[in-house]
Amino acid sequence: MRSLRLLALLDHLRGRSAPISADALAERLGVSARTIYRDMVTLQVMGAPVRGEPGLGYQLEHGYFLPPLHLDHDEMDAVMLGMRLIAARSDEPLAAAARRASAKFAASMKPDRQAAYSNLPLRAVSRQTSESEGAKTHLTVLRDAIRRRLILRITYTDLADNESERIVQPLGLTLFDSAWLLTGWCKARTAFRNFRVDRIGTICVDGATFRHEKGQRFEDYLKTL
Repeated sequence: MRSLRLLALLDHLRGRSAPISADALAERLGVSARTIYRDMVTLQVMGAPVRGEPGLGYQLEHGYFLPPLHLDHDEMDAVMLGMRLIAARSDEPLAAAARRASAKFAASMKPDRQAAYSNLPLRAVSRQTSESEGAKTHLTVLRDAIRRRLILRITYTDLADNESERIVQPLGLTLFDSAWLLTGWCKARTAFRNFRVDRIGTICVDGATFRHEKGQRFEDYLKTL
């Protein structure tokens, strides 16, 4: 039982960029903070790359090898279904990345868990429509532009069939049931604007970049919802 808890502790620390307190870990695992303190000492003695101490919180050192990933049944379902949903709804580069990521998850598990994960009876099916196919045309370019902060010049047709040209700072993408939505900062309107990706006609990228400024970031847009 304790060995499972130690693995669970490592899972909770995995990928965190900031320390997490013993109290928070204790609440998640249903034990006392004193138990977490003892477990952390045990992990450190075993050579696990845990740093921190009581009162400051704990986190893992970057770049160290971790033991095989242990996912419970609900976590395996969530990861597999999420990866298959991405593969079904995205452009081919992102779909391929989802399949690779899923394979890496499987490879990080113990052999018996690998088989259980890979054979989960969960599927994600996406009906191919003109909207979904139209969105896939631009998703690769848009994701790259968001990542590299590239200013875009786009032609867009709104739902009333009015065509316009916009200069946009692309901030984020949202996947809805029937459409992908690009959120950007529109230079002409000096405001956030949402664009259905399937209604974008052309995209021009000249290499110009932008900086994230307070009040014009994706997280700022989310606060307005």
